Amino acid sequence: MPDLSEYRRKRDPKRTPEPVPEEAPLPRGNDDVFVIQEHHARRLHWDVRFERAGVLVSWAVPKGLPPTPGTTRLAVHTEDHPLEYATFSGEIPAGEYGGGSMTIWDRGTYETLHWNEHKVEVRLAGAKVRGTYLFVNRHKDGEKRDWIVRRVDPPQRRDFAELPTFLQPMVPRKGTLPRDDDKWGYEFLWEGQRAQARAEGGRLVLRDEEGDEITGAYPELRGLGEQIGATEVLLDGELIALDGGKPSQEALRERASATDAKQAKRLAARIPVLYLPFDVLHLDGRSCLDEPYTKRRRRLRKLNLEGDSWRVPQHYEGGGAAVLDAALANGLSGITAKRLDSPYVPGSRTDDWRTITRKRR
Repeated sequence: MPDLSEYRRKRDPKRTPEPVPEEAPLPRGNDDVFVIQEHHARRLHWDVRFERAGVLVSWAVPKGLPPTPGTTRLAVHTEDHPLEYATFSGEIPAGEYGGGSMTIWDRGTYETLHWNEHKVEVRLAGAKVRGTYLFVNRHKDGEKRDWIVRRVDPPQRRDFAELPTFLQPMVPRKGTLPRDDDKWGYEFLWEGQRAQARAEGGRLVLRDEEGDEITGAYPELRGLGEQIGATEVLLDGELIALDGGKPSQEALRERASATDAKQAKRLAARIPVLYLPFDVLHLDGRSCLDEPYTKRRRRLRKLNLEGDSWRVPQHYEGGGAAVLDAALANGLSGITAKRLDSPYVPGSRTDDWRTITRKRR
């Protein structure tokens, strides 16, 4: 039965901007509206809510709705919410229940295919999510709140490709400044540790150039996954540690030496790292490998990745000699030149990417 008593019990209208309606007969709609809210509380999750019998029946989905039928995700059944919550976005004060920012990620209408206390199957028609989803009560160890959710039908795009776990990095050859300068892009050569960042459902996994997971060694990068949010992406980039304002391989080796979470946290406080993503390999169900370097760079910029421990490094189209001079003047060893129309070829060493140093200028 729909019931807002638990919702009211957990919230004080004087302390939270959330709607807390007075006790009254529940309004009735058409039972066809849904909303998905991105909730940056203690841990990022997505609240999926369906209008039903005068309330919003709600599930907290830690990683968001799965995009493909082969993925099953946890969905925690929470208290019913008032219908007014379908338009709510704002900042819930710290210390209050669910404290953190709440934004509307998607909304639309839904069709009920099956609905009881054990199974809910719905067809969603939103701006971002379109498809059929099944929520099933697991009844695990008597805990009725734990459900699972999976997509029933194929992805809405025919060219959909699942997010890879890891791709062998593309690597440059040593070379000299190109003569056709206007056909090349230039990046500073940081000489850090190559690292791929895989973000799915707001969770980040870091892997080194061999594909080994290194996430636990860099706790300060967890927030990158939360900033990326529901976007599913595989980034290629580099980890650097600064000493005196310049990249230090010795400092980076010390950071990488952490053997447990406590040591990693201590090292992070003393030797912070910076993650510099410079390429997008996969984005929201689409492989970017065959796209030219310039288009992948535009996609990267649109992600707006900016934080204390991560940022997108600048690149320059043309003017390679000036970029090399600037790199050397600032104590770097050189630059990387990348042909503007070059695709990303995993595992290849190609002249389309080349490193240029003082010695080989």
